[in-house]
Amino acid sequence: MNKDLAGQTALVTGATAGIGRASALALAERGAHVIVHGRDRERAADTLQRVRALGGSAHFEPADLSHPAEVTALAGRAGDIDILVNNAGIFRFARTADTDQATFDAHVNINLRAPYLLIQALAPAMVRRGHGAIINISSGAATTPGLGTGIYGATKAALESLTRVWAAEFGPAGVRVNAVAAGPTRTEGTAAFGDAFEAAGKAVALQRLADAGEIAEAVAFLASQAAGYVNGTTLSAMGGLPALG
Repeated sequence: MNKDLAGQTALVTGATAGIGRASALALAERGAHVIVHGRDRERAADTLQRVRALGGSAHFEPADLSHPAEVTALAGRAGDIDILVNNAGIFRFARTADTDQATFDAHVNINLRAPYLLIQALAPAMVRRGHGAIINISSGAATTPGLGTGIYGATKAALESLTRVWAAEFGPAGVRVNAVAAGPTRTEGTAAFGDAFEAAGKAVALQRLADAGEIAEAVAFLASQAAGYVNGTTLSAMGGLPALG
């Protein structure tokens, strides 16, 4: 495996399961030291064990991203990093009339405010050093309307918009900011949707769900110098649009 990220440090939020864990493994396998963020110490221990089984390096930093003070404290403990993957997020689907205030606030706080605060805290040091890569995990819900996905999709659409703003703001200093729009992906979280979610895989051109590792490969690409001239884009990893007929 190419060790093109050797000597770099990556912070991956929500790295104890799903796309976040797969991204942590992909970055570690390429030589980065990974700061594994999460809330569950047992799941974090599993991620760390998997990283070390690959010969990689990682450590755990807990934080509840729904609280601004914990977000900024996480950034402070992370220190100078080279790669930031804003993966942590929630998805609780309900139509507008059935979305309560707590659900609305939780989506905004975790899916949008937490990435904003992390970039606000960590990007200036990247700018001073003249390099860095930030990858925000988005979703097809940002651009495709779906019944029940309103506030979730809205936070992801806002994150994609901010990705373009941050790319313009930090790009002149050598800090690249991109997003990955993940399609229907098989993870611990989506397993709860059962057969209905399996059907979502049939709605894309590839006719299947994504594996979390496939999304992680897109993340690793954007973190690497292979994507050195890629900035301000949202890479679609959604399996393709099916032909209408």
